[in-house]
Amino acid sequence: MAVIDIQRPRTATATVNGARAVSALLAVLALVHVYWATGLTWPASDERGLSLAVLGSAVSFGPQVVLPLAALEGLAALAVFARARRRGGRTARLVTAAVAAGMLLRAAIGLVWIVIGRDGSGAAFPWLNALLYTPLCLVFGWAALRAAR
Repeated sequence: MAVIDIQRPRTATATVNGARAVSALLAVLALVHVYWATGLTWPASDERGLSLAVLGSAVSFGPQVVLPLAALEGLAALAVFARARRRGGRTARLVTAAVAAGMLLRAAIGLVWIVIGRDGSGAAFPWLNALLYTPLCLVFGWAALRAAR
């Protein structure tokens, strides 16, 4: 007797897993922003060092800045997770598409920073941008784009 394996096609499974990964990344980013809102600056020694490493310029990491980002990332994580579970309808799809657009835009900007460089950013940002931020934005942006389709 033949056994019929009724599973999702590999591409559908990869898309769902990608959406789950994007959702997890957004949830982790939300938690990190909440952590920074407490005044702690890990992995840097102070707020200026954190800002230079993360953004390449000196900006505030105060609660009034990072808590709204945490809320936005948390809501986006929920919407992308809903999309991965085929829930949330049009809203989840639009939010997932917006996440994809944001990540892919950040990746494009990151590529420009790699090519032309950026003054005043200190030593950490160019390396973190080239080896971590931009590649992650490309991969997760592509995964979010696939999930939004």
